[in-house]
Amino acid sequence: MSKLVEFYYDFGSPAAYLAWTQLPDICAEYGGVLQYKPILLGGVFQISGNQTPVNIPAKRKWLFDDLTRYAELYDVPFKVNPHFIVNTLGLMRGAMWAWDNGCIEPYNKAMFEAMWVEELPMEEPAAILDVLVRAGLDGQAALEAVQTPEIKSALIEATSAAAARGVFGVPTIFVGGAMHFGQDRLDWVRRALDHAQEPA
Repeated sequence: MSKLVEFYYDFGSPAAYLAWTQLPDICAEYGGVLQYKPILLGGVFQISGNQTPVNIPAKRKWLFDDLTRYAELYDVPFKVNPHFIVNTLGLMRGAMWAWDNGCIEPYNKAMFEAMWVEELPMEEPAAILDVLVRAGLDGQAALEAVQTPEIKSALIEATSAAAARGVFGVPTIFVGGAMHFGQDRLDWVRRALDHAQEPA
């Protein structure tokens, strides 16, 4: 079984944020290779016919209570962004730029924490630029790149490919061809990686 861990995510998902806080350590413990797969969650919803669970008020309340409990369990900071739901099109196009420029890890850290720790209004270009500059990234280059046809096409293609693979939401994690949906399924990621270490 492969030790490749493919992590499909969108910065607008608090569950994806929590998964992101755990996956590097899980991969380090079990010898997994983490591959980031940024996609546009809204695009996946449109293709798959899915929708956000927060559209149901009772489920929204339960969801954020549950995520808060998981954050406490993981001992990581987490705050409900008052600007949620956030249009993450610019952020996810930026992830395509970051991937191309070899800075996807610091970019992920900057964006996830801006959304779910700092509670920033991440639809605003000024806020995005400030976050990028504070992270030591070329914010102006990123903002210019996300308007190019190449970056726009890259995100569309990544999102379409994810949906074609069966992705209907985030976080979605593939290990050895098996799909695991939700940050509360990380034990299955551990199990898959553990089995991958066993001799054939």
